[in-house]
Amino acid sequence: MHPDPSRSQLKIRRVHLDTGRENVVVVSRRSKALRADIFRGFSRVELRLDDKTLLATLLITDDDALAAPDEIGLSEPAFRRFAKPVGTPVTVAPASPPESLEAVRAKIRGQTLDQAQIGAIINDLAHFRYSDMEIAAFLIGSASFITSDELLALTGAMAQAGTQLVWPDPVVVDKHCIGGIPGNRTSMVVVPIVAAHGLPIPKTSSRAITSPAGTADTMEVLARVNVGVEEMKSIVSSCNGCLIWGGHVNLSPADDVLISVERPLSLDTREQMVASIMSKKIAAGSTHLLIDIPVGPTAKVTTAVEAMRLRKLFEFVGDRFGRAVEVITTDGRQPIGNGIGPVLEANDVMAVLGNETDAPRDLREKSLRLAAHLLEYDPKLRGDAGYARARELLESGAALKQMQKIIDAQGPSKCSTELGPSSFDVKAAHDGVVSAIDCLRLNRLARTAGAPLDKGAGIRLFKKIGDRVEQGEPLYRVYTFDGPEHDLAASAAQRETGYVLNGHEVLQTRAQS
Repeated sequence: MHPDPSRSQLKIRRVHLDTGRENVVVVSRRSKALRADIFRGFSRVELRLDDKTLLATLLITDDDALAAPDEIGLSEPAFRRFAKPVGTPVTVAPASPPESLEAVRAKIRGQTLDQAQIGAIINDLAHFRYSDMEIAAFLIGSASFITSDELLALTGAMAQAGTQLVWPDPVVVDKHCIGGIPGNRTSMVVVPIVAAHGLPIPKTSSRAITSPAGTADTMEVLARVNVGVEEMKSIVSSCNGCLIWGGHVNLSPADDVLISVERPLSLDTREQMVASIMSKKIAAGSTHLLIDIPVGPTAKVTTAVEAMRLRKLFEFVGDRFGRAVEVITTDGRQPIGNGIGPVLEANDVMAVLGNETDAPRDLREKSLRLAAHLLEYDPKLRGDAGYARARELLESGAALKQMQKIIDAQGPSKCSTELGPSSFDVKAAHDGVVSAIDCLRLNRLARTAGAPLDKGAGIRLFKKIGDRVEQGEPLYRVYTFDGPEHDLAASAAQRETGYVLNGHEVLQTRAQS
């Protein structure tokens, strides 16, 4: 006679399967404790030990290498989150759906949710109680419409779901770019400039999801970015700033869950974007925030009207949460800097900080302008002196010295700084002037080449908008590590170079090794 499934116990086994974000467990079809046919009607189960619980998607297996009859196999994410030793007996039972799913269904039906309902959804998201399908349902329902009160409730709930940092300083500055522009590593120049001046700027950044490099990926070329909360506070105390991966300090963890589903579905609505960004900045303890919105035909925001609407949303949320928010629009028609990919972008940053003659001027100038806005939050800085002060800190070498101090405090990187050994040039098929560059296509090409997984993969740009090119002259060079990626990237570049000459013709040229 089989025991009641609600009281069944199995021993934990670690299964080396990376199931992404989802908790997945595996039970043998010949389980001694559970009848697999009983669980066949349940897609999810609950593991319980003392006060520790975990909801997971259930799979049935005939392979004892995954789970013996007296075991339950936990995928890597499930094993990490449950945090109990191999061999520990755990109670396994069919899982009831999270109660907050009823609120998700209400949202799909077009109803407006209250603060408690949104708080319950975000709490369950942060504790990984939703499947990807359930997350997508919430995102689609919210994308249809969301009220101002729902936006505020969503932002607040997301900010409160994880770590909430508090700093002793009355002015704590931060900046954020909404993304989409290759090579736009201004944060890595702005942070040391502002920190060298003396304003605290505890910068937490993301890793790439659909781009070839996030700020955290690029900073990881220079220093360790997996820094905990207490260590982060110590670094900021001694250096006035840091450049770390926000995921490691658990800021707005529900946002990371939402982003991982909404990006592949292209559900990045204005409201969801604002809630995402503002929840992390509120949780990070920022008092003064600068938002950079690049505007361009292949950027996330394509028109000035769209940028204005987004600006008003940021300002609305900032006002309600007591944060000073300034939003500026910048040129998003083309990549910033000369490199796309972690190593290439890190090289650009250090060239700017080192005042090297061949440093990318666009990255330098944009970083100075952004730093100027932040420096002017300092009440001791009179008038419009921010730009002059930023330039002084950069040209004197103070910013470079501060960056080195931050790097030393965060600890050495374990990443290789070598560029991919295999490369090819994409060359102009005819003479002309570069009139447009497709940021989205270059992002995709750099990812096809292997970035950011391979830090040294990516694209080095030789030409920007307005530059004259001759037939056979290189437009850019693509770096890869593996043969298959080299071939895929070369084929993709031949189909779509991402460059337009003379205002109308997209080049179709053969990539040359």
